[in-house]
Amino acid sequence: MKFVTYFRVSTDKRGKSGLGLEAQQAAVNTHVAHCGGEVIEQFTEIESGKKNNRPELERALKRCRLTGVTLIIARLDRLSRNVFNVTHGQQG
Repeated sequence: MKFVTYFRVSTDKRGKSGLGLEAQQAAVNTHVAHCGGEVIEQFTEIESGKKNNRPELERALKRCRLTGVTLIIARLDRLSRNVFNVTHGQQG
């Protein structure tokens, strides 16, 4: 199974320190290894979960559509703070 990964942290400080990113990467890598999968591309974004306009997420989703691979994230809250936006594709 092939995957595209998406990681997001809220602040530049967390992104530079690796806090949050390292935990997300470890969780995703553990799952990918467990299922014998392969990561074909990774996308990382430093952006608030309040914003729905995130270019790296859009790039990750486009890559998934073009290649037919699965998007993998560490936690659902990495996509959006608002689950309605995730499940219904609403942009705010």
